[in-house]
Amino acid sequence: MARIGVVTFPGTLDDQDALRAVRLCGAEPVSLWHASDSLDGVDAVILPGGFSYGDYLRCGAIARFAPVMDEVIAAAGKGMPVLGICNGFQVLCESHLLPGALTRNEHMRFVCREQRLRVETNDTTWTCSFTRGAEISIMVKHGEGNYVCDDETLQKLNDNQQIVFRYVGNPNGSCDDIAGITNERGNVVGLMPHPEHNVDPLVSGSTDGRLFFESVKSFLSARV
Repeated sequence: MARIGVVTFPGTLDDQDALRAVRLCGAEPVSLWHASDSLDGVDAVILPGGFSYGDYLRCGAIARFAPVMDEVIAAAGKGMPVLGICNGFQVLCESHLLPGALTRNEHMRFVCREQRLRVETNDTTWTCSFTRGAEISIMVKHGEGNYVCDDETLQKLNDNQQIVFRYVGNPNGSCDDIAGITNERGNVVGLMPHPEHNVDPLVSGSTDGRLFFESVKSFLSARV
């Protein structure tokens, strides 16, 4: 059984939701602590949403220097699947595992709603069970979800098919409607929407989030 670790930082809010989603989707959830220097032998890592270290300085800026992130960065460099959700996406950008940055929403208001996304690529460890071009529904809840990058980076993201999801109806002003991206290798994915909130039909109208966890399970199974 795949073992998927979920990191808890001070201020993390969605770690328990992510652990539950991992369990409901048939993998073994493993809690990881921000101050640890070990990933406890997990096969993949999730950096969940919240307000790590109170979002002081910038969102994710302090979490990037947590001891566990040294291990995450090293493991990602060796090909381990890493998923950053919302604040986790911000941490990945601050860690330079993904390019660009997340800034205040264009309208300067917090947004919380079900959001339509279009799948732009399924060539990643976290999206291989999706159909390219499909539209899915995933929760968003953020105040700093406006993805920005320079023109050269945006061109590279498009040329290399590193844009994983685009918003269908942009809720925050992100450039090129970007909701999620991947690194060149395809093992690190960051997105602002929350797939862990869309795995159980009892608590959400959509279960499209399950495909994230089924994707990484399929990838890990095929690798073994």
